[in-house]
Amino acid sequence: MATIKQALISVSNKDGIVEFSQKLIASGVRILSTGGTAKLLRDHGLEVVDVSDYTGFPEMLDGRVKTLHPKIHGGLLGRRDLPEHIAKMKEYDIEPIDMVVVNLYPFVETIAKPDCSFADAIENIDIGGPTMLRSAAKNYNAVTVIIDPDDYAPIIEEMQAHNAAVSVETNFSLAKKVFAATAAYDAAISNHLGRFPRPDAHPLEQYFLPETYTWQGRKAQDLRYGENPNQRAAFYKDGKISEPCIGNAHQLQGKELSFNNILDSNAAFELVKEFEEPAAVYIKHTNPCGGASSTTDPLAEIIRRARACDPVSAFGGIVAINQEVDKESAAVLAETFLEAVIAPGFSPAAREILAAKSALRLLESPLLESYNPGGLEFKKVIGGFLLQERDLKEGSSDKWLTVSEREATAAELTTMKFAWKICKHVKSNAIVLAADNRLVGVGAGQMSRIDSVNISISKAQVPTAGSVLASDAFFPFRDGIDAAAKAGISAIIQPGGSNRDDEAITAANEHNMAMIFTGNRHFKH
Repeated sequence: MATIKQALISVSNKDGIVEFSQKLIASGVRILSTGGTAKLLRDHGLEVVDVSDYTGFPEMLDGRVKTLHPKIHGGLLGRRDLPEHIAKMKEYDIEPIDMVVVNLYPFVETIAKPDCSFADAIENIDIGGPTMLRSAAKNYNAVTVIIDPDDYAPIIEEMQAHNAAVSVETNFSLAKKVFAATAAYDAAISNHLGRFPRPDAHPLEQYFLPETYTWQGRKAQDLRYGENPNQRAAFYKDGKISEPCIGNAHQLQGKELSFNNILDSNAAFELVKEFEEPAAVYIKHTNPCGGASSTTDPLAEIIRRARACDPVSAFGGIVAINQEVDKESAAVLAETFLEAVIAPGFSPAAREILAAKSALRLLESPLLESYNPGGLEFKKVIGGFLLQERDLKEGSSDKWLTVSEREATAAELTTMKFAWKICKHVKSNAIVLAADNRLVGVGAGQMSRIDSVNISISKAQVPTAGSVLASDAFFPFRDGIDAAAKAGISAIIQPGGSNRDDEAITAANEHNMAMIFTGNRHFKH
C-alpha cells in the first residue's frame, strides 16, 4: 500500500474539497496547491504550500504555466522501487507527490453555451491538469489520483483504516477512471475543433460533422449475451444524457435487461416520444406491431386499442407509454405476456398489479416538459462506422402538399399525421395502415414496397376499408396504390420524389383516393 504524505490539489469543481483537505491534513498529509484552490483552503484556515514556492518558479502567462515543472512531474512519475529514480530525485531536490486531486477546466460546459466563441473554447482547454492526471495515473503503484469528488469519502475511509495508506488495487481503479476521463476530455476538444475549417469560421461555415469523431460510453452493465447466446455483449451509456431515453431509464422490477430488450425498449420509447397526446405502442424486434393515441380515451383503452392491431405479435413484446401508468392501464398490460414496459412513471396501484409479473421489466424514464433532442447516431460497419444526425427534423404539416384531385377529409388528415409518426419508426420498406389514430396493419423490412403493402393488409385484424396508408418512401410503381385501393384504403401519405410520381397520382385519382406528399423520406435500415 502507498502511504500518502504529500498531496497536490488543484480543482475547478470545488465541491467538498475543503472537507476532504481538512481530513487529509488530519491524517498528516502536506498539501501543495495553486491559485483559487489554495486561496479557498487558506480562507478556511488550512495550511497549504503554493506550488510556485515549492518549485521556485512563479505562475505565469495568466496561469497557463504553473504545474508544468520537473519538481511536479518528477515527484509524480518517479518510481519508488527503482534506486536510480530515488537517487535522481534526491539530486534535484524532488520530493515524492503521493496524491493528485485535480479536475479540469469546464470545456464541455463552456462550448455548450450558445454564445461561446472560438477564443473562449480555446481558453478552456486544460493543459496542466490532464498532464498531472496522466503522470499520476501512469505511476498508480505509488500515487493516488482523484478526478471525481465522489471518490473523496471512500479514499478518506480507506486512509483512516490503513494509517494514511491507499491500496494498489484502489489506485489502479482510480487510474483507469482518470484515463477514461482525460480521453473523453480530449475527444470533446477534438470533436469541437474538428468542426472549424478556420479559427474565424462563421457558424454557417462550420462542419456539422467534424473531421474526426470520437465517442466514449461508460459501461452500465454486462449482458448475459448479445443478440444470440454465442455473442458477448455489454450496455454502454453516454457520459451526458440530456433527454428522456433508454440510457437514463431506471429499472423498477423484473429480470435483468437483455441486449434485445434494450434495443426494443429504445425503439419503443423513441416512437412514443413522437406524440404529444397520450399514446401507447407495442414493439417487436424494433418494429411497431401496435399503436394508438387519443386526447379523449382513458389510457387503458389506448393501450387496449394499440394491442388489438396485432395481439399475436404483441405477445413477448415491449410496450412504451408516454403517460404515467395507472391502475386500470396496468390491468390491461397484465393481460399479455410482455418483456418490458417503459413509461414516465407507474402509480403505486399499477406497481402493485404489475409486481405479480415478477419477470416483467418495468422501466421508468420521466418525460420532461421541454427538451431539445439532438446529437448524432452511428452505425458500426466492419472497418469503420457511419455517422449521421438523428431523424428529428420533420417540419410542419402545413408544408405537406396535396397532389390528388380529392382533398383529405379532416378525419383522414388527423390519422395521416398519426400514421406518418409511426411509419418513421418502421424498418424499410415501411408501410403503415391506420384508422381512428390506431394502427391497423404494418408491413416492414421488405425488399419491395408492394410486398410491404400486401403484408400490411394481410396483418390487419379489422377491416381495412376507410383506413389511411403511410409509406416511408415514394412508390416506384403504381402497383402499391392499386393494391391499397383494392383493400378499401381511402388516403395515402408518402414523401413523393419518384420519376413515376405522375403514375402514382393518376392511380390515386382513378380510385378517388386523397394523396399527400410530405417531401421528407424516413428510411430506417
